[in-house]
Order: sequence, then C-alpha cells, then structure tokens
Amino acid sequence: MPRFSIIVPSHGVSGRLPETMDSVLSQSFGDLELIPVLDSPDTPDTPDSPDSPAATVTDARAERDRRVRPVHSPAAAGLSGARNAGLLAATGDYVLFLDGDDLLLPGALAALDQRLAETPGVDVLHAEYERVPWWEGKPAVAVKPLPAKAPQGAFTPGEAPELTGVQLPAWSAVYRRGFLIENELSFPEGHFTDLGWAGLITAAAGRLAVLRRPIVRHRARRQGSRLNMPGPHQHELLDQVDLALSRATECRLPAERVRVLFDQLFAPVLKTLSRPERLAGGHRAFFRRASELYRKHRPAGFRTPGGSLGLQHRLLASGAYTAFRALRAASRVTTGAKARVPRPRMLRTRLRYARALRRPVDPDLAVFCAYWGRGYTCNPAAIHAKARELAPHIESVFLVTADQAHTVPADVDHVVIGSSRYWEVLASAKYLINNANFAEGVVKRPGSVHLQTQHGTPLKKMGVDQSTYPVVAARSGSFTKLLSRVDRWDFNLSSNRHSTQMWERAFPGSYEALEYGYPRNDVYCTATAADVARVRRELGVPEGATAVLYAPTYRDHATGFESGLDLAEFVEAAGDDVVVLLRAHYFYDEGLVRSSDRIIDVTAHRSAEDVCLAADVLVTDYSSIMFDYANLDRPIVVFADDWEVYRETRGVYFDLMAEAPGPVARTAEELARIFRDGVYRDEESTVRRAAFRERFCEFDDGHAAERVVRRVLLGEPPEALPPVVPLAERVPAPAAATLVRS
Repeated sequence: MPRFSIIVPSHGVSGRLPETMDSVLSQSFGDLELIPVLDSPDTPDTPDSPDSPAATVTDARAERDRRVRPVHSPAAAGLSGARNAGLLAATGDYVLFLDGDDLLLPGALAALDQRLAETPGVDVLHAEYERVPWWEGKPAVAVKPLPAKAPQGAFTPGEAPELTGVQLPAWSAVYRRGFLIENELSFPEGHFTDLGWAGLITAAAGRLAVLRRPIVRHRARRQGSRLNMPGPHQHELLDQVDLALSRATECRLPAERVRVLFDQLFAPVLKTLSRPERLAGGHRAFFRRASELYRKHRPAGFRTPGGSLGLQHRLLASGAYTAFRALRAASRVTTGAKARVPRPRMLRTRLRYARALRRPVDPDLAVFCAYWGRGYTCNPAAIHAKARELAPHIESVFLVTADQAHTVPADVDHVVIGSSRYWEVLASAKYLINNANFAEGVVKRPGSVHLQTQHGTPLKKMGVDQSTYPVVAARSGSFTKLLSRVDRWDFNLSSNRHSTQMWERAFPGSYEALEYGYPRNDVYCTATAADVARVRRELGVPEGATAVLYAPTYRDHATGFESGLDLAEFVEAAGDDVVVLLRAHYFYDEGLVRSSDRIIDVTAHRSAEDVCLAADVLVTDYSSIMFDYANLDRPIVVFADDWEVYRETRGVYFDLMAEAPGPVARTAEELARIFRDGVYRDEESTVRRAAFRERFCEFDDGHAAERVVRRVLLGEPPEALPPVVPLAERVPAPAAATLVRS
C-alpha cells in the first residue's frame, strides 16, 4: 500500500499534462501511486479516445512506471466525477488531488510525509501553494492562506475555527483515505465542487494540521476559470452552499464554527451577486434563492461585518433585491470615476511629487479641473476664461484625462492627469480650482488656496447627508476621507442660499461660503439671439421647431442609463413641431437612443450651457439642470415617473412635487398632454416658475465669474465686488421662440 495516492483529472489539459505527471513521478519521495483520470473511451466527441493526446501521454508513462494507474470517467461527470473515480481506485494512506495543468513542487511529498509523521492520525493536512500567471517567464507568487494563529502541532477544528477549507482549493491539502472512507465522503456533483467538498470535510474532520510551505504550483489559465464565466452553472454555487451548511447542521457543529463557515460560504455568493453579468439574466432568481438560504442557515449570534460588505449582508438577509442591485450600479459608477483620479502610487512619481512640494509655492499659478478631468467645462472653465481677462499675469493650467485632451481649446494650456507635469503643477500651484475633488494624495500646502466650485444646486442628498441612505452611502465610500478632502477647501461656491445651507450640512468644514452664483450660468444673461441661433444650427435643430431638452438625472437604483420615456412616442404625441434634444447624465457617454430627424442625442456635446440655450423647453426629472435652466426663464416640465423610489433611495432636500418649476407629469401620457394642450406655457406654469426662480436663481446674474476671480485670484475684499443684480432687473438670453416671461 503506497503512502500517497495522487489523483490527476486530465480533461482539456493534455498540453500541460506531461509536465504535471513528471512533476509527480520525479519526486524524491517515491512511495506513491499516480492516478490520471481520462475521459471514458466510449464517450462520444471527447478527446481521450485511445488515440487522444491525454491517453498517449498517460500510456507512455504507464509503460515506463508501474506507479501510473490510469482510470476513466465520463466527461459529463465533470471534475467531481473524475476525482471520485480516482478515489475509488486509490489505495494509498493519504490522497492528494492535482489539477492536470498544475505542478507538484520538488520535495513536496517528502515535506508532507515528514509533517504527517510529526502529527500522526490527522484527517486533513493543509498546505500552502504558489500561483503563476498563464504566460511563461513570470515569477511564482507564494500564497499563504493558512491562519497565522493555527496551532503548531495537530489540533481539533475548534482550536482554529477559521480554517474551514472553504477558502482553499481542494488540491492544497492531503486527506487520510481511511477518514474519507469512514465518513463516505466524495465530491458533490456539479460546479463549485471544491466548496461543497470543503463543507463536508470540515463537518466530519476531527484532527487537522498545517504545513507552512508550498506544495503545488498552480498555473492560472489564460481563459480564466469557467466558474467565473457567465452561464446557468452559476446557480449551482447555491447548491453547494446549501449542502455544506445542511451538513454542518446535521453534525451539530458548535455555533462558533458554524458562524465562520456561514460567513466564508456566503462570501462567493455576494461576489457573484455583485457581478450580474455572470448570471446570464438570472440575477433576480439567484438573489431570491440566496436570500432564502441566508435566512434558513444564518446561525445564532452571527454578526454582519461593517462597511459596504455588511450592507450587502443586510440587504441579502432582508431580500431587498432592488436596493442590492442599485448598490452594485452605484459602486461601478464610483469605481469608474475614481479610476480617473490617480494617486502618486509609483515610487518615481512619489519622489518627484515630494521634491516639488519642497519648492516654493508659485503665487502666479492656478490649476483647474472639472468632473475628474472630463474636459474644459463647467464652473472651472468659466472661471478660467474670466481669469485670462482679469488676471492675465496668472498662469492657468487645465487638467484633463488623456482621452479628453483633444477637446480642450487650442489656446488653453492643459496637462494630462497622471503625467509628470500633472503632479508638479499640483504641488506648486497657489490656486487649485475644482468642481469635484482633487486626487486623494494631493497635499494642502500652507499658502495655497483651494476653491470648490460645486456643479449644481442640491435637490438630492449630498456628502455626509447620504450616510442614512444605504445604497448611496455604500457608493460614497469613506465619509472620513470625504471630510479630509473638505478640510482642504478654503472657499465653497454657492448659487443660492438653499445651496449654502445644504453645503454646510453635507460638507461641514471651516471654508468660507462664496454666495457669488455659478460662473457657468453667466452665459444665460450674456448670450445674444445670434448665439442662440448659432448653437441651434450646430446641434441640427430645424428652423421653426420647438426644441425640447430632455435631461434625466443619474439614478443610484438603476444599473445603467434608462431614459424612462419612449422619446419616439413622445415626439409623435407632443406635436409635429417638437424636436427632442436628449442629454443623459455626465456619468454616461451617450444617451443610448438612436438619433433621428426629431431626436438628437446631445449627451456628448461639450457644453451643457449651449444645449440649454438652444432649447425652448426643458423636460427633466430630478436633475440639477433645472436650477440652471431656470435662469433662462423658459418653461420647465418635471417628468417624475419614479419620484417615490428616487426619494427613498437617494434622499432629497425638499419636496419637488410641491415646489416644482412648472407642471409635473407622472406618466408619459400626461407629459404628452401637457405639450399638446400648451399647459407647459400657461399662466399657472409661469407663476410656479417665478417662485422657483426667486428661490434658486438668487445670485446667478451674469457676473459670478468676475466676482470669483476678483475675490479669489486677485484678493479683492468682498465690498469691492460687483453687487448681485436683482432678479427683476435681469434680462435672460432670448429664446428662439417668443415666450411669456415670468
């Protein structure tokens, strides 16, 4: 009877099978049997016929070495069937499983034998392993998944409850064959068999030990693991979880061990739920069953972890599918945004940035950025333009991502985010102006001035006010880090007193609030009829048409852009002269609606202000664009088909339904009727818009950029700045059509 039986399934890995078998047969410890498992010869359309490469490899070695004992298993039985076939044929004291494209490291069996002699009678001996990428020439990376506090000798599972085996591959351990036979253990059918196997093993094992050295070199496959690929097989993960936890209940494992096992088994479940593309349309069904299993098996005394992971646990436990899906969508958007804001991670970059920080602050250098580098736009661009006029001695540099560099006007000095010069100007500039936040690694230097311009009036909850809304809170990340960024601000820009109050709540800090208006909105008071006509021509608005700007906001509870309105049906029902300008939220690259002669996608147009100038009417839901567009004193219609959901998942600062700037439509039919009957421009709509403008257009008088430049960049005292022009005295940019002003 040999000391070790090494079982090697060979399906689909014949190219590397020779190396795998040779790594076993060349071991210095030779008391072994090697059991390669081939596909059954009578299985149709399988590679392991008598003339297949895998059969050729194994037969050649079996002829040379009697320790090689091939067996067969139907291909349809999968990995679990192959391993079980090998188990039935095994005769060794201990069993080791090895994938057909992995390697048994030199000296592995000798080390295992020595450790087993030191810990006699153990049922399972766990070991470390190495991982290498699929391509050649890359160094192996040692993987040390064993608990640091595991006892030195043999121990019971209760002495190291975190060592369940669930987080380890089946081939990183050796198993006493008598233990497997006594407990009638075999690999469960289906995919994710390692998970079910580990659950069965941990419920039955009485004595464990660990070997703190690698025994296997795992070679990752170029195509990746099939377990990570989309398909209905993903649902089998839940079968294995149910099997493992049911067995734990049958064996009456102590509560402490069950809690650990439960937590480790649901980790891959939550990971799969966070990647709905793997479930091929079955995400809701997977979530529903996972939620049922969670409630069925949740052990007494189980405490959910903190942070975003704990939120996922709670949503799964409560069966809150919509909120869980929204959480993932928000996370993806945030991840994409963060990816555009690099930190000085590389050593050379960190050193260069550190050296630049030791140089004096340049008093005549200003750095601007908008929307994480999305281009030359918004309040920073408006301030930049005015600074060139009023403070030409200041060198102004605009930060953009590499893919947006071509959109910057030719006469604007710009720097690509992440480049060497990027970190140099951030380190040396006195003035740093942004409508979002600079990279987390940016240091607030003594003498530097940070201006936060914001990029909208808040209807939805912002900053720390989001903490009580789980979906948004998870997306926002660390509120501690958020507040550390707020601490860099010297000035925070506001366009109305409502915003000032909400910013104080959302972003508590020691900055000074500048109630100067939004510089980007100056154009609504300075543009001419010729400007409006030019923009309409650029956008392709037909002469004499009523241009309706449809600008829905981003939804935290949606997985992608969803217009919520069939625009083709709307233009047909609204009137023959209606043309829709579709502008999706800036988180989306396009509106994903096919343009036509009556639907024009303007999402990618560089200037939201230009688009607003071109529009005769605005239709929006909860987007802050309504506050900006109100400066034009043109009709606004609110399309609120999911107000209750938005209010509950995102949170809002006031009841838009009661204080809307115009008529409110709850259905597409109502919206079409508002246009057909001319309700959007009637007297009641005009009155509502006037009240809205009184509250929210308070400081947007066409001189905001001038006030900002003179105060922040030129250091003029507040009393020297141009006073705000009263709302009644302002003359908005003319519309293409004659409208009743409020």
